[in-house]
Amino acid sequence: MTHTSAEMHAYYAARAPYYDAVYLKPERQDDIAFLRRHLPERLQGRDVLEVACGTGYWTQHIAPLARRMVATDGTEEPLEFARLRPGTEAVAFGLADAYELPEELGQFNAAFAGLWLSHVPVQARHAFLRSLHRRLSPGARVLFIDNSTVQLQDFPIEETDAEGNTYQHRPLRDGSVHRVLKNFPTEAELRALIRPVASACTFQSLDNFWWLEYEFNGVIA
Repeated sequence: MTHTSAEMHAYYAARAPYYDAVYLKPERQDDIAFLRRHLPERLQGRDVLEVACGTGYWTQHIAPLARRMVATDGTEEPLEFARLRPGTEAVAFGLADAYELPEELGQFNAAFAGLWLSHVPVQARHAFLRSLHRRLSPGARVLFIDNSTVQLQDFPIEETDAEGNTYQHRPLRDGSVHRVLKNFPTEAELRALIRPVASACTFQSLDNFWWLEYEFNGVIA
């Protein structure tokens, strides 16, 4: 069963050719420069599974220092761009449902997901983590990054459903407007979410993003 909507697939398929524009905003440059250094350092020398890699922006920075890297996404169009990134020649790219990551991907001692957790429905967070943790060995290092609520200045919340999921209406260059699920979990919510499965956890807020790192304790909760 997948929790990723057809709306989301359509949006990211259409946006793939110019997705990198989000990383060019002047106000984000300090954060992005930090993350471009920090993420590869924390994942250096590890077997890394990336979930929802999109067009491979972060893949290209992590892969050169990883021992092995597999990068997955649920939509083919972004993957076409990811495969062309410099420094990703040894990366194994492939389609995969983040909520049912297949066994044939193998086992990893690290995982990364960038700007993904905010697109996971509240009621599906545990399902995503179970899927991810089945692919990880005990002691694996997990890093997530995502948008802070500063993003709401550009895309305010337009809807909230019965489960507490929030939605933005985002225009694309072709004039279409897409309904996009975008949640903004608090630090307390994130810590509570991973507490049963983490033996150590670090959270930091940046100006435009946050990052979370934890060590998987081997418990599939």
